[in-house]
Amino acid sequence: MDIKWTENYLIHSNDIDYKSEARLSVLLALMQRTADADLERLGATRDQMITLNMGWMLITMEIRFKRIPKALENISMTTWNKGPKGALWQRDFRMTDERGEIVAEACSIWALVDIRKRKVLRPSAFTFEVPIKADDSAGEAPDKIKIPEDVQLHPAYHTVVRYSGIDANGHLNNSRYADLCMDALLKEELDRLRIQSFKITYQHEALAGQEMEIYRSDIRDGMIFFKGQAPDGGVYFEASLVTGEAVVQV
Repeated sequence: MDIKWTENYLIHSNDIDYKSEARLSVLLALMQRTADADLERLGATRDQMITLNMGWMLITMEIRFKRIPKALENISMTTWNKGPKGALWQRDFRMTDERGEIVAEACSIWALVDIRKRKVLRPSAFTFEVPIKADDSAGEAPDKIKIPEDVQLHPAYHTVVRYSGIDANGHLNNSRYADLCMDALLKEELDRLRIQSFKITYQHEALAGQEMEIYRSDIRDGMIFFKGQAPDGGVYFEASLVTGEAVVQV
């Protein structure tokens, strides 16, 4: 069995932003789709996982870009499992263009969970044979985001989780959190923005109908921090964006 798994994608016109670049949320969705395909070939289809009352919960994702794919560009997404560390699993991704040149690399941390009891399961509970490739790496295992205490966040906008963002599990899809962050930026900022990396930690699932206040920082040392917070103060996510160009202060 091949240790790595590759899927090929075309960046369609509805996958891009006003600069004709793939939206960050689209690229995160393609990584999720590739990871699903890798697990499905092992027999761990969504239906089979539901039968076993199991699911995968993404904890932290960090993606680093050499460049952002353009409209109508063909890309290949390769993923491989680096195996469990304690109760968590690391999965890496590598995105390449038609010339085989690396476009982006990503590292992610996942937990296997009991979807009824909402608790993390030990790796031994996953009875499917998982090929492990530990000798290739897209980077170090990402730590959870920790926004520095001296970074001031201010409200960007208020939103509600609605139909367009929820997935089959009834909560906001992992990839859509990137849209929440990008929507917090001004047009003048987006005009100058060149994403070097994006990192996000998911702290609590957001269900349909729930309200969320999106906070962001000003740019600091080339970084912008984001947070999604519930009305009761609970945190849905924290994220950071590293920019390659100066961004207008707000």
